[in-house]
Formats: sequence, structure tokens, C-alpha cells
Amino acid sequence: MRLRQGQFSFLPDLSDDDIRVQAQYAIDNGWAVSVEYSDDPHPRNTYWEMWGHPMFDNPDAAAVVFEVNECRKEHGGKYIRVIAFDAQPGWESIRMSFIVNRPELEPGFRVIRQEAEGRSVRYTIESYAMREPEGARY
Repeated sequence: MRLRQGQFSFLPDLSDDDIRVQAQYAIDNGWAVSVEYSDDPHPRNTYWEMWGHPMFDNPDAAAVVFEVNECRKEHGGKYIRVIAFDAQPGWESIRMSFIVNRPELEPGFRVIRQEAEGRSVRYTIESYAMREPEGARY
């Protein structure tokens, strides 16, 4: 199962040149670009591990591609994403996020149904990868 999360998730994997173009778009808009990785891509897991420091004053997208490739060398079996943060007052949030690396095997998610009082039904999403301990999921 292919994880569909962030921008461009329904497109084929992005090449390094595609990543460079999108990172340059973020830089041209004044957004800080960061590279993050995780072995738990649950949609509510917004806190991935950060690779290096956010690139606030970086004028060139080639540095972003370099950091992505360095992160791939170290964490190539995990999900890696590029995010762009807009620090403008009134916005101060992530404007862009897309996955640039995936593990070879993506186990997917399952929906757990829980019946509660008064005919209430609750649903929870659980990653099949969570069955393994942290660091051994992929």
C-alpha cells in the first residue's frame, strides 16, 4: 500500500530535479525548508525527526537536495519528507510538505472499530508498522 500523505502523493516519486524545483519555489516565497524522517508515518504523527537544522537563510535549493540525499544515506529505509515553513505573522505554519523517500515495503494501515455507550462508534487508524518496536519497523 502506498502512503498518500502531503502534496504530490498521487504522483510518481519525485526526482532530485523535481525536489529542487519545489524547494526553490518555497525559498522564493521566503519559507524555511527542512528535511525530516520517520518510521511512523501515521497521519496524526506531525512530529517527525528533523534532519539537520531548518534552512531559514538558504538561497539555493541545491542545498536542500544535498540534505535529502545525505538523509537518504543514513535513513534510506524510512519515510523522508521536505517541509516548508512560513514564518509570516498570521500564518506561522507549514505551507508545503511532500514525501521524497519511502521504505521498500509499505505495510499500510488498518481501521479499528470500537463500539461505545449509546450506539456510539469510534474509529482508530493503526499502522501495521507499529507492531514492530521503534527503529525496527522497516
